[in-house]
Amino acid sequence: MAAAAGFNWDDADVKKRWDAFTKFGAATATEMTGKNFDKWLKDAGVLDNKAITGTMTGIAFSKVTGPKKKATFDETKKVLAFVAEDRARQSKKPIQDELDAITEKLAKLEAPSVGGAAKANAAGVYSRLTDHTKYTGAHKERFDAEGKGKGKSGRADTTENTGYVGAYKNKDSYDKTHGK
Repeated sequence: MAAAAGFNWDDADVKKRWDAFTKFGAATATEMTGKNFDKWLKDAGVLDNKAITGTMTGIAFSKVTGPKKKATFDETKKVLAFVAEDRARQSKKPIQDELDAITEKLAKLEAPSVGGAAKANAAGVYSRLTDHTKYTGAHKERFDAEGKGKGKSGRADTTENTGYVGAYKNKDSYDKTHGK
C-alpha cells in the first residue's frame, strides 16, 4: 500500500537536503542512518512524539533497510511512505494527504540544526575557583577574613622550636602558677 503513494516534490532539491542530513555527524556518509532520519523529521517538525513517534519511524526504517540499517535516497522515500501510511491509519485520512503534509515540511527544511549544543560559561568557573569562602582544610589558612592572601605565612608551615608539643595550650604558664 505504501508504494502507491506519490511524492509531490522536486527530487533534486530534496536530495540536497537529504545529503545534508545524511552527512550530519559523518561527513563521508552516503546513506542515511535511522538516527539521522529521525533528526530530519524532528527538525522539520514531523516527529512530534504524539502523531508520529520515534518508535514508529524506527519500525518503518527497519522494514525498509533490514539488517544493513542504512537507507539510500530511494529507500528513505519508501520509509516516508510507510510513516505516512501509519499516520493515515491513525488519523483516518488518505495516505497521500499524510505523505504530502510530511514532504511539505521536509522540503522547507534547509539543513540540520545544532540549536541544542551546550555553551561553556567560563565566568562561573573562575568565580568558584577564586571564592576563598569555599576553601576548606589547609587552603582555608592561606587567606585572612577579607579574602586577602597571607603570602608566605599562609603557605609555609612554620615550626616553633620551644620544646612544647604543638597543641599544648598552657605555654609559659609554669612560672606564673609556681611563682618563679
